[in-house]
Amino acid sequence: MHLEFRHLRTIRAIHEAGGLARAAEVLNMTQSALSHQVKGLEEQAGVELFVRRSKPLRLSAAGVRLLRLAERILPEIEALEDDFRALRSGKSGRLHIAIECHACFEWLFPVLEQFRHAWPDVDVDIRPGLAFGALPALLREEVDLVVSSDPENLDGVDFTPLFDYEPVFVASSQNPLAARPFVEAQDFRDQLLITYPVDRTRLDVFTELLTPAKVEPRGIRQVELTAVILMLVAANRGVAVLPDWVVRQVRYNSDYVTRPLTEKGMTKRLYGATRREDTARPYMSHVLRLARTEPVKLQRD
Repeated sequence: MHLEFRHLRTIRAIHEAGGLARAAEVLNMTQSALSHQVKGLEEQAGVELFVRRSKPLRLSAAGVRLLRLAERILPEIEALEDDFRALRSGKSGRLHIAIECHACFEWLFPVLEQFRHAWPDVDVDIRPGLAFGALPALLREEVDLVVSSDPENLDGVDFTPLFDYEPVFVASSQNPLAARPFVEAQDFRDQLLITYPVDRTRLDVFTELLTPAKVEPRGIRQVELTAVILMLVAANRGVAVLPDWVVRQVRYNSDYVTRPLTEKGMTKRLYGATRREDTARPYMSHVLRLARTEPVKLQRD
């Protein structure tokens, strides 16, 4: 028996309309074509699907079983068709995000809060476990957006610039380095450096300052939460290097000082990496546009 979706739609339409003529109108076909379709279906099944002499037309026991199948399957097919239409129109989709920048969680949440109001049908998720292999995961379609400060030349991947930020030194006002107008690599030799629990190749203080100068701090302590890092720094239990948007919250707190890294300071740029075919999707364009808003502006809003 070769059963098609049109057969299920036919059996449902005839049952709901109570006759071939009205069902044919619903299905946008002639009554003759509908009768021919029903006859062909009954020949395949080897049983009658309707009680012919009843008015309105009534399903046989076999027809009822086919109707029950239609009532189970057709709503799922119709829901899938709605999903596909939404995908084609750009109204729905998937936005799974991997973040190589640990401090970016605090900036990203306000962005996603604005995004979800505009795109309620887009499935949003953050995949922190993929931070160390984010770009390969993007190519494998395990994630759809990677937030990174390290663009690479990858076929089929776009790196959209988001905004520039400055990694800054933060220390207790009691730390001897608080008297300096800026800090340099060698200043870290006698300091306990508090960092996020990520590889040093993902930390600006190493990639931009310490590793090129071949300087190793006195010790390293890894801490998950920004609030805890700042608490330890305030207690003069170590120093840290954080993005400027993170330390703005302590700028006017007398327990802390912030200083540029080197006399000229440093500037880094954050990027949103996407598969090239996804970059122009309406919801992806929108989240990238929201992400270009500097974190301090998001916090103020």
